[in-house]
Amino acid sequence: MKFTVGERVYLRVSQPYLKTSDPMPMLRPPDLVSLEETGEIIALLPNDVAAVRFRRGAFLLPIDHLKSEHQS
Repeated sequence: MKFTVGERVYLRVSQPYLKTSDPMPMLRPPDLVSLEETGEIIALLPNDVAAVRFRRGAFLLPIDHLKSEHQS
């Protein structure tokens, strides 16, 4: 599925950890983002990775682990 910057998304599956999108990325615990929480794509990166801003931070996530807010 193709995503665009600014699109609202959910996590499709829970993650074993979350990697921050900071210049010096850190690994964070997975409970910072729930499957019901909506985030906004802030950047599309190579290798099918998106930077997504959630309420508790911005994280790098594989695109295949995301689903669009408007997807049924």
